[in-house]
Amino acid sequence: MRKALVIGIDYYAAGGSLSGCVNDAHRVGTMLESHSDGSPNFDVRLVTASSDRDQITFRTLKDLIVELFKSEDDIALLYFAGHGYVDATGGYICGSDSCQGDEGLALGDIMSLAGQSKAKNRIVILDSCHSGAAGADPLKPAVSEVTIGTTILTASRADEAATEISGGGVFTELLVDALAGAAANLVGEVTPGSVYAHIDQSLGSWGQRPVFKTNVSGFVSLRKVRPPIDPDILRALPKLFPDYGFQLQLDPSFEPELPSQGLNPLADPENTEIFSQLQKLNRVNLLIPDSQPHMYHAAVNSDTVRLTALGEHYRRLALKKRI
Repeated sequence: MRKALVIGIDYYAAGGSLSGCVNDAHRVGTMLESHSDGSPNFDVRLVTASSDRDQITFRTLKDLIVELFKSEDDIALLYFAGHGYVDATGGYICGSDSCQGDEGLALGDIMSLAGQSKAKNRIVILDSCHSGAAGADPLKPAVSEVTIGTTILTASRADEAATEISGGGVFTELLVDALAGAAANLVGEVTPGSVYAHIDQSLGSWGQRPVFKTNVSGFVSLRKVRPPIDPDILRALPKLFPDYGFQLQLDPSFEPELPSQGLNPLADPENTEIFSQLQKLNRVNLLIPDSQPHMYHAAVNSDTVRLTALGEHYRRLALKKRI
């Protein structure tokens, strides 16, 4: 079982209302509730505040998060988009009724609730200003305490704002892209670590910087998307390349067509099928020709092909039956 609480607050009674947090929450909730093939993923509870009629007060905010982390599920995930605040005592996320930043819900309380949760994995994702203070000790700002099984991903460092642009958060825009598949590995899994890597690479050195803190023995999959290559081809890697550094010899019988002659009279159906798989491996940077510029030239010129370092990694995974 996988449970997600997704909160977006645009409306703030004391002013300073936002414009993109509700939209961001809807987009994140939609991504999390199903995998790309439509199969169910997280059981999402979406709570948003667009006006005074549906405001999310401090009390409601805390009660929702308390309920989430009572979970005994595989994953309990919190996503929050709204105002954040930090002072000498620590960081906060703000409900609609917060008149001052320190009237919000303390990040320390959230991390305490997550740390005490019986859920196997707790994931906290915050798109709010100063959210990088999550997990930090106010007396030792350079020190973070993250309990086993907990992962924190935030839009900015403790001393930074989180930017909105074009009706949404910069961080959440990249988060949604990552969940949609931009951060997927070759078996189609999106993990918290790959999401962070995608966001980190996308934000420049002069803007807000995302923060990633984790204390886990293994990453979990947040979402599954269609893999860029058939997993059966990955599983066949040890058969095609039985040893580390193995060079597979090609010859013209692997190429089904020749530019000047059409169908290749030397083509062997079994070899052309293998060559089709090799070309797909080449397209995702798992395989390269040893001395020729393209796979076609490797075949017609009887060159060898070999796995890249990434290809060797997936060959080892296939050997261990982890694909």
